[in-house]
Amino acid sequence: MAIDPKKHEMPTQAPEVRAHNFQEVALGYTEEIALAEASRCLNCKNQPCVGGCPVNIHIPEFIGKIKEGDFEGAYQIISETSSLPAVCGRVCPQESQCESKCTLGIRFEPVGIGRLERFVADWHNANAKEKAVAPASNGHKVAIVGSGPSGLTCAGDLAKKGYKVTVYEALHTAGGVLVYGIPEFRLPKSIVAKEVDTLKELGVDVETNVIIGKTLTIDELFDMGYEAVFIGSGAGLPNFMNIPGEAYKGVYSANEFLTRSNLMKAYLDDPKTPIMKGGKVAVVGGGNVAMDAARTALRLGAEKVYIVYRRSMEELPARREEVEHAEEEGIDFRLLCNPVEILGYNNPDDPRDPKNGFVTGIRCIKMELGEPDASGRRRPVEIPGSEFELDVDAVIMSIGTSPNPLIKSTTKGLEVNRKGGIIINEDGLTSRENVYAGGDAVTGAATVISAMGAGKVAAKSIDAVLSAK
Repeated sequence: MAIDPKKHEMPTQAPEVRAHNFQEVALGYTEEIALAEASRCLNCKNQPCVGGCPVNIHIPEFIGKIKEGDFEGAYQIISETSSLPAVCGRVCPQESQCESKCTLGIRFEPVGIGRLERFVADWHNANAKEKAVAPASNGHKVAIVGSGPSGLTCAGDLAKKGYKVTVYEALHTAGGVLVYGIPEFRLPKSIVAKEVDTLKELGVDVETNVIIGKTLTIDELFDMGYEAVFIGSGAGLPNFMNIPGEAYKGVYSANEFLTRSNLMKAYLDDPKTPIMKGGKVAVVGGGNVAMDAARTALRLGAEKVYIVYRRSMEELPARREEVEHAEEEGIDFRLLCNPVEILGYNNPDDPRDPKNGFVTGIRCIKMELGEPDASGRRRPVEIPGSEFELDVDAVIMSIGTSPNPLIKSTTKGLEVNRKGGIIINEDGLTSRENVYAGGDAVTGAATVISAMGAGKVAAKSIDAVLSAK
């Protein structure tokens, strides 16, 4: 039977419809489409796709189960190595990981591994009746700091081995960046909640509204009987450009903007935590978070949204799919330009506090690409005399984040690098005995799946140490 050279398209909402709602953009494969896509898998002997997955999902095996129509069997295979299959199927950059290694991709488009993973997880969530069963306790206790992807993965892997695991989350909803950083239209909160509930069925306790470093310290966790601590607190400290005008009202970090929208319900008609409504918005940056912020602003009622990025489309780091969706929805990409000043005004008669003024625009300078820098990308260079202004009412800075210094400042002997990332060895162990770390708290902002991989490494190391006692 001839192999279809192209992967099957993912059904989506029409751009003109989805740009005005927060419902999920991608609608998911039907059974018919999933079976057709699974039939494209060559079931390679050496399985290069598995090596491209940071959590080493047994990809040909789960796709083989789909071919047989055994969707629950496919889910069970994925669950052997992944605690968040419905999440990964939606937000992981498969195109640069497992799918980039797909043998079929040498001649044709690779198998749609991520789309199949999402289908399997969604089928399980809709049809499975039995709950996960907590294994017998092995008598050991482990604390997890942060309920993002690295923390949840570490918790899940340890819970399956009988550890009593407690996850401490600073915010009021578990899920970390999965719930406060990724918009509903890309990752519904109900999906994350379902994954967290599955971990709870395995015996994981989740304590919200607990700020480690303030409510409790790492040392106090050990005093409470925990034998190991995993720090997966993410990178929630936003970076700014330090250009004139960043103190004006209407300038947000992408973290604040997305958290208000996601967790504090700024999308409601009468929000208690208001952010921009209507007007024009400039989002500075070119990563996935920038795409999320721009598309969220559009759904909140912005009449015009710009992406301002200092390199070209080829260097844009966001996933191609997200960029294409943004373009379809009417986001205006201003490439090869960089902000030099945020413009604003002070109006003493305005009933709002006028001390810092309000955004009226953003001044940018055009760029051209010069020689490659340390990252291998061509360095953007300013073109003298090319300044121009964009008329905007809000500016969202999405130029990266750093780990919050709170845990470091309250934990003696915890070494960090110059960017504030916690230093670990190949086993995830920090400079403190029995304290492990992983994910964005170590690397700075990265992908969900890389954070999950770090959580798995730490869980394996913790088990090796504690099980030997």
